[in-house]
Amino acid sequence: MQINLSGKHIEITPALKDYLSEKLQKINRHITGITQVHAVLSVDKLQHIAEAKINVPGGQLFAKAIATDMYAAIDVLIDKLDKQAVKHKETHE
Repeated sequence: MQINLSGKHIEITPALKDYLSEKLQKINRHITGITQVHAVLSVDKLQHIAEAKINVPGGQLFAKAIATDMYAAIDVLIDKLDKQAVKHKETHE
């Protein structure tokens, strides 16, 4: 799984990158064959925004999350993507 991570108005620290990579393994449990993940972390005033597009066999998953803390935004993002992954797995089996 290749992860492309970019930041908008935020510096992507190794800790943020590691945290996101670790959390993405949760989705990898449901769907094997994830080829690419493109994630964008951004800050707009007091809102921390995390969004990601995941290429999976048979389609794409996309989610966006907004929180007051970047780690919380990543957690919400992963929860949304996890639900989509379960639905995708059920419909494509």
